[in-house]
Amino acid sequence: MKKKMNYLILLLTTIFMFGCTNVEDASNTDGETDLQEVTTVNTNNNSQTNGELDGETDLQEDTTANTNKNSETDGELDGETDPQEVTTANTNNNSEKEEATTKVVDEPVVKETPPETNEDLFSGYKLIEVDGGDLSGYRESNVVVDIGYGDREYWAFTNEYGQLVRVIADEIIIQDDNNEPVLSSGRYYSDEAKVLGVESDVLDEGHIIADSLGGVSNAYNITPQESTLNRHGDQAYMENAIRSGGGATSFEAIITYPNTETQIPSSYQYTYTLMGNEIVDTFDNVNPDEVNESLGLTESEPSDSTTSSTNGDVSSVDTNGNGQVTIKEAKAGGFSMPITSDHWLYPYMRDNDGDGMVGE
Repeated sequence: MKKKMNYLILLLTTIFMFGCTNVEDASNTDGETDLQEVTTVNTNNNSQTNGELDGETDLQEDTTANTNKNSETDGELDGETDPQEVTTANTNNNSEKEEATTKVVDEPVVKETPPETNEDLFSGYKLIEVDGGDLSGYRESNVVVDIGYGDREYWAFTNEYGQLVRVIADEIIIQDDNNEPVLSSGRYYSDEAKVLGVESDVLDEGHIIADSLGGVSNAYNITPQESTLNRHGDQAYMENAIRSGGGATSFEAIITYPNTETQIPSSYQYTYTLMGNEIVDTFDNVNPDEVNESLGLTESEPSDSTTSSTNGDVSSVDTNGNGQVTIKEAKAGGFSMPITSDHWLYPYMRDNDGDGMVGE
């Protein structure tokens, strides 16, 4: 009996072991099947085939579903390709921009000439300050001086011999007798600098830029100038033209001398822009009437636009009734400057420098 039991146990043990072996084989088979399914999925991914395999188990169907999802994922990956396309487009755009930039660089660049500064303008000259009413006739050599009254900037230059050779101004601003301290004579100062040569009877203390145009009276704006030229000639005409035009721009005066020792100029050249027109006035420092007479151009006594021997009613001009006519009153009465000694108004006006002319 005991022996039979041993056989039975051995039999059951054998059966049990055989069953376990089958289970392991089945597991191995399932593992192989899974591997096949994975391989199938990969194959499906590579071939982009979404169909189901016949005869596969539910696990294969799940795997197929995953395959479909992977296919959708492939679609998403295709969507990820779009940024690459955008990048390509951007690259193309950048290339176009680079081409445009290259075209701009290839175009010629026009360089603007910077405006000339005072530092450039004054190179080689010493800038000094001189009072506008300084009566000294002495000038320093190689200096530049502002000869504009108030805030005006009129620059006068001397050479190595102390001769006044050049005067420039960006803008000529005419005298404002309503807001500036102008004397009844029409001047800022009662007298002018005594430059060597002005003591002559036929030479005036001639302004390069007149009081009426905003010039001062020191030696850097005064040259000994022939009296008729200064009062009635080209110098007077030029000053009157600028005054009547309300000022001028780009003003330059070049003063020439016969030698390096004298302070009496031989000629003047004025260049300026008046009402949009560039004007160049050149004349010698001589009596124009004598020159015209020598050329046979004068048939009668010279007349001046401001000259009048006809007496008038001074009360119509002397608005404050003090018996004295100022330049301001004369201008308001319609009279142009200067008023010369043969004008009927002259006796009623003050000629402080005694040159026979008021308001020059």
